[in-house]
Amino acid sequence: MFPIEYFIGLILIGICAGFASGLLGVGGGFLIVPLQYFLLKYIGVEPDLAMLISLGTSLAIIIPTSFSGAYRHTRTMDGIVKPGIRLGVFGIIGGVIGGFVASGLPSGILEIIFGCLLLFVVFKNILDINKEREDAKIPFNLLSTAIIGIFVGFASGLLGIGGGIFLIVILTALLGFSLIEAIGTSSVFICLTAIGGFLSYVVSGWGVSTFPYSIGYVSIINFILISCFSVPMASLGAKMAHKVPQKKLKIVFSILVLYIALKMLGVLP
Repeated sequence: MFPIEYFIGLILIGICAGFASGLLGVGGGFLIVPLQYFLLKYIGVEPDLAMLISLGTSLAIIIPTSFSGAYRHTRTMDGIVKPGIRLGVFGIIGGVIGGFVASGLPSGILEIIFGCLLLFVVFKNILDINKEREDAKIPFNLLSTAIIGIFVGFASGLLGIGGGIFLIVILTALLGFSLIEAIGTSSVFICLTAIGGFLSYVVSGWGVSTFPYSIGYVSIINFILISCFSVPMASLGAKMAHKVPQKKLKIVFSILVLYIALKMLGVLP
């Protein structure tokens, strides 16, 4: 039913997204979503369905992938589990809401939202490229945890990503985390928040999705193939993150995000 290049594409997505997930603490969704979307459209899947399958499956893949990276980070850093879990609990709530909202929006709107938010992340990183750590501008208490967790969780469910690309910016710019601390905390957060969005895509797509071998808007074939490669690569990426200078991490992060943003906005073919 599927051409051989489709399976090859899924394997390559797993390798690239898994390594990026562990290295940058971002879940890998910012790569998994658009690359799956382009691959699904290549085999003839209708754009709106392709987008929803990409979003739902991405969140399913992010759960084991981010857990692999989070485990590696916790072996190297102390103090990232508690804030990650606190944020993640609220992130689950936001993820459920975002997932249901996404099921009612056309793919074109989601592409524009996704691309614009990624551009914001890139410009923020460029401005702060030489900063090792910023002073905290707001306290890390229950109120700020709830607001940040729900907001990032909503973005996660809406866009099919772990939310790490947004959480890392917030933790470093507003809460005074260093980049490597933010990456570690984000990897813990993503493990939880992706669950909420994943469940909403299963429910909203139940009996609606026409894609073969899927549960709701989650493709079983895509999940298995990508996860088999993304999970071990996330562990390798997390190990590398502690050996790379923060400035270089920011440069790599910004280049990857900029490319995907321009691709989603239609600037690049």
